[in-house]
Amino acid sequence: MSDQINIEYKETEKEAELFDKIIQLKKEKNAIILAHFYQEPVIQKIADFVGDSLGLSQQAEKTEADVIVFAGVHFMGETAKIINPAKKVIIPDLDASCSLAESCPTDTFKKFIDQHPDHIVITYINCSAEIKALSDIVCTSSNAEKVIESVPKDKPIIFAPDKNLGNYLNEKTGRNMLLWDGVCIVHEAFAVDKIIQLYNDHPEAKFIAHPESNPEILKIASYIGSTSGMINHVKESPFEQFIVATEAGILYQMQKEVPNKTLIPAPVEEDNTCACSECAFMKMNTLEKLYLCLKNESPEINVPLKIREEAIIPIKRMLALSN
Repeated sequence: MSDQINIEYKETEKEAELFDKIIQLKKEKNAIILAHFYQEPVIQKIADFVGDSLGLSQQAEKTEADVIVFAGVHFMGETAKIINPAKKVIIPDLDASCSLAESCPTDTFKKFIDQHPDHIVITYINCSAEIKALSDIVCTSSNAEKVIESVPKDKPIIFAPDKNLGNYLNEKTGRNMLLWDGVCIVHEAFAVDKIIQLYNDHPEAKFIAHPESNPEILKIASYIGSTSGMINHVKESPFEQFIVATEAGILYQMQKEVPNKTLIPAPVEEDNTCACSECAFMKMNTLEKLYLCLKNESPEINVPLKIREEAIIPIKRMLALSN
C-alpha cells in the first residue's frame, strides 16, 4: 500500500447505480446506515455515520430511523438491537463475526466468573450479547479507562475478552484486573521489527497504535488510543507523518481529516495483499450486500428477550458514563 490513501474515492459505474438505489431505499424505509471505520471506503462513503464502537452505539441509541443497517460485524448489530429492540436491525453479511468475540465462549466465561463471585465484570464491547448479559458494565476502547475508574479501587475486576487492552488498562489505571485470555487477530498481526525498519525509513514519522495491539507494539508507540482517538490525535498533532497500527480501513477517514499529512499503515508479520492488517470479517460486507440487505430487510439481527433485558443494563451503564 502506498503512503498516501486515496480519499477521492471514485465509485465505479455499477457502484454509482447502487448508491442511487440505496439512497432511494433509505428514504422509502426510513433507514439509517451506520458503518465502522474498518469498512471499505465505498461503504464508508454511503454511510450516514462512520465511527468507532462507542460512537456507533451512541448513534444507535438516538436514531429515529425505523431500520438500522449496520455495516460492521455481528456483535455491533447485536448491540444496536439491544439498544433498540423495537427497530429492525439488519447487517449485510450475517457471517461477519469477530475473532475477539469468538475467543470468549459463553459457557466457559460463565464458569470463569462463577469462580470469582466477588469480582465486578467489565467486558469490552467486542463480545457477544450473551457475554454482555453476564457483565456488570460494558466499555469500549474510547471509554474503558473512565469505566474502570468508576469502580471503587478496593473492588476486584474481571476484564474480558481482550487481554492486550486489559494489560494496557492495568498499567494506565494501576489496577490488577483479572484478564480473560482473548485477542484480536488483526491487532496481533503487527511486526515490531518491520515497524522499526519502517520507522528508520521514515524517521520523521510518529508511531500510533490501538490498545488491542501486543504489549511490545504499545511500548514503542508515541500515542495509544481508540480508532476515534487516533483520528483526533493525528488531526491535532503538529507532526506530518504517522505510522498507524490498527485495521487499515481507518486510513480512509483519517486521510480525509488530514489530507496533507502522510499516513503509513503499520506492517504485519505475514505478507498479504496490502502488507497491512485487515479484518477479513469486516471486509465480508460489500456495497452489493448492503444494497440487498436494505432491499430485502434481511439478514436481520435478533436477540432473545432474556438476553436483551440482561445485556441492556451494562450497556446503559456504559452509555450513561459516556454522555
